[in-house]
Formats: sequence, structure tokens, C-alpha cells
Amino acid sequence: MKSNSEIKNIAASVLKQEADALNKLTERIDSDFIAVVNDIIALRGRVVVTGVGKSAIIAQKIVATLNSTGTPAIFMHAADAIHGDLGIIQQDDMVIAVSKSGNTPEIKVLVPLLRQTSNRLVALVGNTQSYLADHADYILDTTVEKEACPHNLAPTTSTTAQLAMGDALAICLLECRQFSDRDFARYHPGGALGKRLYLKVSDLATQNSKPSVRPEATVREVIISITQHRLGAVAVVDGTQVVGIITDGDIRRMLENHTHIGQLAAQDIMGRTPKTIDRNELAVHAFDIMRKNNITQLLVLHNQLYDGIIHLHDLLKEGII
Repeated sequence: MKSNSEIKNIAASVLKQEADALNKLTERIDSDFIAVVNDIIALRGRVVVTGVGKSAIIAQKIVATLNSTGTPAIFMHAADAIHGDLGIIQQDDMVIAVSKSGNTPEIKVLVPLLRQTSNRLVALVGNTQSYLADHADYILDTTVEKEACPHNLAPTTSTTAQLAMGDALAICLLECRQFSDRDFARYHPGGALGKRLYLKVSDLATQNSKPSVRPEATVREVIISITQHRLGAVAVVDGTQVVGIITDGDIRRMLENHTHIGQLAAQDIMGRTPKTIDRNELAVHAFDIMRKNNITQLLVLHNQLYDGIIHLHDLLKEGII
């Protein structure tokens, strides 16, 4: 059994070895890499990514990253390809074959079949002298000196290098396409990530009531409004214009500072520079304002007129914090 310090040292050694391998990949960003990026941007079809074993798992991750960043991609298992799935590849597609050795039996059977078509073949490979590399149009070199596995057997450093090269390719394509956060939201509509990118203030504020009082309203009227609407605040509105806000904290400070509260009106205790946000802003921006100002509510405006309140609890309930 290893001691705690030995376990820590092993883990640190693995991470350092893989980090060193990734640093060396920067030297492999060459003319072939640039050509692959440009060809994919001009591609009328999809990027078909294939592999076998651990490389197949990495290929699936590359496909997922490409799809989520605006490059249509599909996974094809190299073993299945030679048993009927080769029909996945269409005339205008590009094929990226992921392999450490570039000499697996599946690759050696698949490559000649791919070469019978007009599809460009990219070898994302850890052996530039391999069968795959020799027959590819482009080579993305992911060679590593040694696996992190002490026996130099289990794919570890090599799969990390493959994954990183795939990420580099996807992000280059994203930047070249000027793929925006709004584009990203269209591909990630579900979950917390999607909500941060598309959920608007109006989507949450419309679920709440719109508590308001006049500037001359009594303290009793203010407290009743805050209590009834359960948002911890009420807007002070003069005609159609917001002139202030009264929060639970303002009520507590009033009780600390005044003995005869019956003589006070809303305008005497309100905050005169309330933080506001337009209803069309992203909800996550509302959270940014709340966090920056250490508050839990924002007044929502539409065309500069009062349109409701958004509360920190609304953001928590939607899971975007």
C-alpha cells in the first residue's frame, strides 16, 4: 500500500508529464493544421471523426465539441465503418481519423476504402511514420514521448494530447466563424449553462407581482405592500416614473433611527438611487449587478418605466447561479 505522500507524488508526476506533453504540442501547429481549419470552414458537408478503442472515445468528445461550437460533426466507429457504417460519409464530408499508432487493423482496412472517395482525410495521429499518416491528406501530430502509465501501456498522455489537439481545432474554428455567446446559447438551450445564455430578466420578473407605492404613502402602507408581495422591497413611483425603492433593510434602519414613525412617508425613507435593469437584459447580468452592489433585488424597467422586480431567489430557483 502506498503512503499518502507517495500517492500525492504519483498524481503530481502524472499531471506534470501530461502538461509537458501538451506544451510540446504547440510546436506542432503547422501548415497542415492551418489547412485543416481553412478546409473545414469552406466545407459544405460535415466533419466525420473516427477511431477505435480509447481513440474512439476521444473522437466522440471532439465531435461533441465541434457540434457545440458551430461545426457540424458526426462520429463513426472505425470498426463499425467496415461493417456497414461507411455510408455515414457523404460526398462533401471531411474525415478525421484519430489513432495513437496509426497502424491498427481497423485503420488499415478503413483507409483504403476512404481513399476511394474524394473526401479529404486528416490523420490525428501519434506516429507520423504510420500507415495512417502516409495515406492522409493532412497530419495533426499528437506524438508523445511516453504514457503516464508506468508500464508505458495504458493510453493516458497520448489521449490527453489527442483531446487537446481536438480542442485547439474546435476553438480555432469557433474564432474564425466569429461564433458568439448567443450562437452558443442556441446549441445549449437546456440546463444552467443554457439559461445563463438566453434567459432574460423579463422571463423571471413577469412571474412576480409589481409592488409600488406613492411617495406620500404612509409607513403602514409601505410595510403592508412589502409583506403582501413577499419580494423584500417595494418601488416608489410618482406618476409613471420610479423615484426610489424601499427594502426590508430600509424599514429596519427607519425603526433604529426614528421614534415617531407615524409622521414619516415613503419618500422620507426610500433609497433615491435604486439599482435598475432593463427587462430585455440577460438574467445573469441581473445577478452580476446584485453581486457587485451586495443587494438582493433590482427594479425592472421597460422603456424607462417601472415593470416589476427581480429577486435573487428567482435566479437561484432557475439554477443560473
